Amino acid sequence: MKVLVLCGPESSGKSWLSGEIQARFGGLTVGEYVRHFIDVQQRDTVYADIPAIALGQLAWEDQARDQAPSLLVLDTHLLSNILWSRTLFGDCPAWLEPALLQRHYDLHLLLSPQGVDWIADGQRCQPDLRQRQAFFDDSQAWLQAHRQPMQVIGGNWAGRRDQALAAVAQLLAH
Repeated sequence: MKVLVLCGPESSGKSWLSGEIQARFGGLTVGEYVRHFIDVQQRDTVYADIPAIALGQLAWEDQARDQAPSLLVLDTHLLSNILWSRTLFGDCPAWLEPALLQRHYDLHLLLSPQGVDWIADGQRCQPDLRQRQAFFDDSQAWLQAHRQPMQVIGGNWAGRRDQALAAVAQLLAH
């Protein structure tokens, strides 16, 4: 099983690319638990919600891993929970980073905010490109510091699709 993670700032195409990758290569896709959480709770998240959101994301990931698909595509993982917790609340539960580092991921596609417009959807909160770029920079710094396999994806929507599909084809070929 190859495990692929799409990561980076909001409105950079993670969910869309997850669908494109699954349509092309098959496998199983796991969405963002936090979107489900917000839909169910019908309110903005608070710091006390972070553990429940992280555990929900891990449970969804584990259920998918148990099915052992040849390709597992994660629309996000705990890195997003860590960075959003720090961004929104200035703190993060200490157990999140070790929990993330215990898991194996074959490739992270880190999506740049450059080259695509921010799209409001009722849950997104960073319309300012500088904020999304800072989230991208923090994601890249964490992935590099922890020597995680990563490829940056950027450009317009068509370019992102082409880059992502080529990266996944290469991942599956090895």
